[in-house]
Order: sequence, then structure tokens, then C-alpha cells
Amino acid sequence: MSMNNQGRPSAPTQGDSSAPDTYTGNAALMIEEPLLFEIGQTDNCGVDIPPAPEVRSRLGKLKRKQKAGLPALSEPEAMRHYVRLSQKNYAIDMGLYPLGSCTMKHNPRLNEKMARLPGFADVHPLQPVSTVQGAIELIDTLAEWLKTMTGMAAVAMSPKAGAHGELCGMMAIKAALESRGEGDTRTVVLVPESAHGTNPATAALLGYSVKAIPARKDGTVDPASVRELLDDTVAGIMLTNPNTCGLFERDVIEIADAVHEAGAYFYCDGANFNAIVGKARPGDLGIDAMHINLHKTFSTPHGGGGPGAGPVVLSEALAPFAPVPFVSRAEDLFGLVEHTKDEAKPFGRMTAFHGQMGMFVRALSYMLAHGSDGMRQASEDAVLNANYVRTKLSDVMTQPFGNQVCMHEVLFDDSFLKDTGVSTLDFAKAMIDEGYHPMTMYFPLVVHGAMLIEPTESESKASLDLFIATMRDLVSAAKAGKTGRFSGAPYYAPRRRLDETQAARNPRLKWTPPEPAQEAAE
Repeated sequence: MSMNNQGRPSAPTQGDSSAPDTYTGNAALMIEEPLLFEIGQTDNCGVDIPPAPEVRSRLGKLKRKQKAGLPALSEPEAMRHYVRLSQKNYAIDMGLYPLGSCTMKHNPRLNEKMARLPGFADVHPLQPVSTVQGAIELIDTLAEWLKTMTGMAAVAMSPKAGAHGELCGMMAIKAALESRGEGDTRTVVLVPESAHGTNPATAALLGYSVKAIPARKDGTVDPASVRELLDDTVAGIMLTNPNTCGLFERDVIEIADAVHEAGAYFYCDGANFNAIVGKARPGDLGIDAMHINLHKTFSTPHGGGGPGAGPVVLSEALAPFAPVPFVSRAEDLFGLVEHTKDEAKPFGRMTAFHGQMGMFVRALSYMLAHGSDGMRQASEDAVLNANYVRTKLSDVMTQPFGNQVCMHEVLFDDSFLKDTGVSTLDFAKAMIDEGYHPMTMYFPLVVHGAMLIEPTESESKASLDLFIATMRDLVSAAKAGKTGRFSGAPYYAPRRRLDETQAARNPRLKWTPPEPAQEAAE
């Protein structure tokens, strides 16, 4: 695909040494944006407001003795600053975003429109329940969809993100063990070597020791390896399915049976749920708890301008330990249960309120727009796109576990770069010059020089073909010895490659005003 370039040339000439320097340091729309402190003045205000009346201070010794020194900007200055910064960043609205295990799919604008409806956007968590019946009904409806799609008995809606959901699920497991009198004896959590780093971190945060499960030669977990580690000290297993190698754990039911026979629980990391929606229900696989990233599977924005959402579905065994608050219904009235009086034994609460309303609205909008068949097709298309990328690159890039069918993401290693002088990092930086955000690099840790690509179902064949052609061209250049294209990349980004080692060891975390220039000697 190429643009019509007949007539007078209009494209800039790359590397044109005749281009003059500019007074501002800008290069047309490539604007050198200063820091806020370099734009605003710290000794005045960016808006005109009348002086505050004199009142007796109640701060006492807490009163600030000096000004905070914050920069003052007018509204246009602040707006322009952040718009210019946003234009230096890559975004899903700009192109394919192949970050593996992140599911960077399109965020439908219909979802945004629904989330901005006054009845959802303007609600306050402290409003009387009688005034937010529609909002609570929406939460309840979303919860029912999540339970139906996962085959689980209960769902905790309040966790704010994936890792927060992991914590919630593991706290439910911990509470269940304590109710059995085994809270002090079951102190070990099993985690595959290929797991997300948050899995062992969550277990450790709750006081568990972690034992790693090695991956077998095909990149999956061997039930025999799990059995070798199971005993009466094991609280549970934290396993991702599909796993971070982009492969479905085909022995998941056998693993679940072994874990349950040992008296432990099965936590599943739901980061890759987008691959199996409508195809497999985690509850049918023997899973006891699983978080769901609404910002991945159900298209809510990553971050969303605030908290995300990581609801946790729970099996019948863990349902009594779900945290408060949760939705109740009596005839046509909805309520929020803050304290329980029945057999429920909630372990506590995860957040002050019920969750992130804006994310709930967006996720349900996505579900209702697609329907069950549409969400199943989305998963099928995500897997199809990943395998299309795999087959088109398998002859020039190398796969650590052989050229086997993958799920929603395809994993390559750096074997194809051997003796080229080009590293995984170099290769990824060169992708920036081609206009792509790099894939996930060096993860999972079980693969040397890992490159994890997840195209999602959002991409058309034309989009994938251009990406594939770009990757093949980069591979060809690396094997042809054109190391300069990689070692100095990115050349065309707003900023060149940083010294990441120095940035980590000697970070500059505070802005300091430049020293005044010395006056020229008379």
C-alpha cells in the first residue's frame, strides 16, 4: 500500500542535512515541550480569583511555612501542554498495539457514550440507595453476565484492577482455609515459572511462601510436576490459562483435581480470558477463583482516567467468603449489603465503595452490543489473528516451544537474531521507527529474549499484513548485518534511546530550577 505521490513532492526527506535549525527547537509538529515548571510561574496564579477573606487558621503548627512552589498555568497553557504530550505517545487509537498478555483491543466509542450518561457519570457513592437503583441494577446485571460466562457461583465486583483482583481471590482462599482451621498449616502457594510477576507477589504479600512449577518442553504445566509439590502445606495454586506462552493448559482439569484432592484451592489468573470467552467456562475446568480484567477482555480503557476494574468470580466453595459490599435484591428493589447476618463469612472489604462505575458501564455496553455469539466470535477472531501472525512469521522468526498452534498471542524468542549483533531490545526499538509500539519483551521469563505478540481481534487482515511485512523486513535487515538500523534506534521518535541502567540507578525524581547564568565580566 502506498500513497499517491504524483505531482509536486510533498513528503519530507529523511536525513536531509540541508534542513535549517529552528529558533524554537521545534520541527514543525514535532514540538519540544518544556516541563510544567518551565512554562508556569511559581509566584503567581494561573487564573484570576478574588483574594480570600482573612479567617483564623485552624491548622496550628501544620500550617505551611513556605509556598508549595507549584507552577501556575492558564487553562490554554495547561490544555496545550497535555495535548502536546499526548501526541508524543502511542495509543490504541493510532494503530496496532501488539503488547502480549495485555489485550490492547479497540475501545468502542459506544461504550464511552454510555458511560457519559448523567445517570451513570454523575452518581455519587454516598447517595441514598433509593436514588441509584438503575446504577445498582447495572452492576447486578454485569455480575450475572460474568457468572454465566465463567460458570461460577459468585462474583466480587469491587476490586479495582487485575492485581487487586488476585489479592481478593487469594484472600478468599485464605479465609476459607482459616474457617477450616488450616490457616496456619497451609502456608505454600504453587506458581508456574511462566506466571505473571503479580502472582508470586500477591502470594508473598499474604504471607505465603512460593514454590515454582517448571514448564515442560512444550511450554505447559505437567500435572506430575504439580503432584510432586502437593502436600498438606499447600494452600493453592495460581495458574494462568491460557498461559503467558500463549498456550492452552490442556491438563487443567487433571491439575485442578489433584489440587482439590490435596485439600487446596485453584486460583486462575484471568488476564488471558479474551481467548476463551464463549468457548470454555473456568468453573467447568475446576477453578475456584479467577479475576477478570475488564480493560482487556471487555474493552474498557487501560486505566480509564482513573481506577480500572478486576472483578473476581468465585466457586461455590469460596462464595461465602466474598468481600462486602455486594448487591442484594428484594422484589424490585436493589440494595448494597454492607454487613451480613446469614451464613456468608466475608473476609472484609477491598475498597471503600463498590467499584468503578464507569468501567462497569463500558463493559456491559460491550457485552450487550456483542451478545453471547459476538463475544464468542471475538475470542475466535483473536485466536485466528494470532495464528495468522504466527504462520506468516514462523519461517523467519523462532518459537521456543516449536511451531504449534497458539491461542490469542504468539511467542517468539531471540534465536533468529543469533550472531547478528542485534538484541531483542534493539529489535523492539527499531519497531518504534516503523510506527509500532513494541511487543512485550523479555516476558515470560522462561524464554530467552522473549517477544510476545498479541494482535487481538480488532485488527483487519490489511493491518496484520502490513505489520507482518514490517517484521519480516526488520528480520531481513538484522540478518543482512544492518546493525546500525537497530543499535541506534529509535531515530525518529520524539526522544532517542535512554540509558535505562543509569535511569534506574541514578534517577532524577525532582525538578530543580537551572542556576542563573553568570553575568558577563565587564
